[in-house]
Order: sequence, then C-alpha cells, then structure tokens
Amino acid sequence: MIFGTGVDIVEIRRMKDAKNKWGNNFLDKVFTKREIAYSESKSFPPQHFAARFAAKEAVAKAFGAPKKTPISWTDVEVLNDSDGKPIVKFHGTAQKLMKKYGIYDVVISMSHTRNYAVANAILLKKGAK
Repeated sequence: MIFGTGVDIVEIRRMKDAKNKWGNNFLDKVFTKREIAYSESKSFPPQHFAARFAAKEAVAKAFGAPKKTPISWTDVEVLNDSDGKPIVKFHGTAQKLMKKYGIYDVVISMSHTRNYAVANAILLKKGAK
C-alpha cells in the first residue's frame, strides 16, 4: 500500500554554488560520508549531489514533512545497491517515522541532465489497500 509520494527538482548550478560557497560545512550538514564519497568519485559531482538532495526532499514530501518531528538531511541516506539502483537508508528521526507508520520500503528514482536533477519517492506501507 502506498503511504505517500513525493517529487523534487534541483538546479545543478545551485548545488554547485552552495558547495563552492560553504564547502564541507554544507556537504556535512546535508549528506552522509558515503553520499559525499560516492558523489565526489564522479566526474561532475554537483549532478550527483543534486540528485541525492532532490531524493531527500522527495522522501520528506512523501512523509508529509511533519513539523512536529522534522527529518534531518542526514536521516535520509541515498545510496546505490550492487547493480547501481538507488536505495534509501533511514536513520534517526526518519527511521522512527518509518517504524511508526509501518513503512517497509522506499521506491526511489533519480535522473539528471546538465542543468537539473529530479527525484521521485514512493513510501510503501504494510497493510491492506
């Protein structure tokens, strides 16, 4: 059963500008060490940072962005499985919300062009339709 869905789009230039302006302070606030290592290993890291940023936003929107229990940027970690498929790992508040609402999986899709990155997230919940 679908609990929620979210989508987000990010301008690559804005991600590049944020990284240039605030450097590691920005990266460490928004991304986990594994997300940083993955994105930095690519030939144009801003595209990969932007796609992961969009995915985090999409997940927050799928949860309904609860104001009483805000999700930290690093509570949602966007990684890749052994086949390269994007996957989401929850930590902290996001993991608590996952358990609270019976979320058992996240279907995530990301894409980017030279100028934009987009992501879609679908939270799947245990239970009848």
